[in-house]
Amino acid sequence: MTTTTTDPRPHYASAIDWVCTLLPGATDLDAPTPCAGFDVRALLGHLLTTVERAHVVGEGGDVHSVPLVITGVADEVWADTYRAAADKALAVWTDDALLDSDVVVPWGTVPGRGALWGYLNETLVHGWDLAVATGQDPEADPDLAAVALGAAQGFLPADLRGGPVPFAAVVEPREGAGPTERLANWSGRTP
Repeated sequence: MTTTTTDPRPHYASAIDWVCTLLPGATDLDAPTPCAGFDVRALLGHLLTTVERAHVVGEGGDVHSVPLVITGVADEVWADTYRAAADKALAVWTDDALLDSDVVVPWGTVPGRGALWGYLNETLVHGWDLAVATGQDPEADPDLAAVALGAAQGFLPADLRGGPVPFAAVVEPREGAGPTERLANWSGRTP
């Protein structure tokens, strides 16, 4: 599997669907999460940011026009708001030509498929954060997580951390860790 030729869209859509199954279980919005500095509410705002940014990037807009954490969403509508934003993002990316077109994302100028691999990684890792914080099953589909981990290991080397790269050092997975947890570990997360 290579991130330069594989179509990430089906994987990204599956990751979004998984996060959608977790959103109704996010009831204590003030609870801490494994994502440093984010409580559940802020994490939901960042998850919403990721799909809004994927939408803006796919339309050729300025990714920095979407804040790091979207606020102002009523507590009871996070799930509906996320799903609606995700559907708009996925609709933009139905154009095959976008996969090989250069787009500007927070980490640089990359082909569209590279952008979606990055947003897939964010979706699964922050989904894992959300599941851990809310006491839900933190494992997405094992095949999906394994594909995402392989991609992440290709575009986010272990020695490329800190500074402008907002990832902590790789965490050694615990014995018995599932593929989603191993992906989170690759992104510097501990349970």
